[in-house]
Amino acid sequence: MDILLTGFDAFGDEKINPASLVLEKIPKIIGDAKIHKLIIPTVFGKSASLIEEKIEEIRPDIIISLGQAGGRSHITVERVAINIDDASIDDNEGNRPIDRIIREDGEPAYFATIPIKAIINKLQESNIPASISNTAGTYVCNHVMYQDLYLANKYKNIRAGFIHLPFLPDQVVDKNGMASMDLQTMVAAIKLAIETSIDFDGKEDIKIGLGRTH
Repeated sequence: MDILLTGFDAFGDEKINPASLVLEKIPKIIGDAKIHKLIIPTVFGKSASLIEEKIEEIRPDIIISLGQAGGRSHITVERVAINIDDASIDDNEGNRPIDRIIREDGEPAYFATIPIKAIINKLQESNIPASISNTAGTYVCNHVMYQDLYLANKYKNIRAGFIHLPFLPDQVVDKNGMASMDLQTMVAAIKLAIETSIDFDGKEDIKIGLGRTH
């Protein structure tokens, strides 16, 4: 089995991104799966092009992309990506698309095809704060999740999903009261997410209530 794991570089006012730091520490082999790592730029369009090139090269069975969600206190596994780019800040090349369709031939939205509830359940059993997120925003994280799932449909038999990570402690020194999580815990969480995705190959996700009332 081949798994493509992607993580963004730093963006905005941040000098580091937990996604790329976690990526560096994930083993190259997990179980019987080979992990192919790809650091992608926080840039609309270019990030997806690099992912598609990697898909063409390795034809992965699973794609998991990682991103930073500053302010969140949990590891959050995204449920859905929507077909819109709507940026309130520039990406790393100065692009700021507003109300732009990502793929004219794509669906309005795509749901993650990795076992999101099984992953959350496994993380919580391991005492790692984790929850499902029902919005990946409309910045480059949503853009990449949507592109991952669009490409997974294009190339067939690929499962895909996106996981958001909190700030690292070093990132919140000057952010009073902002949540953070240590790198070791994040690495453990993503390793468990990969293992769970492998274990659920060919299986349906578990049926437990992890939704929200608002």
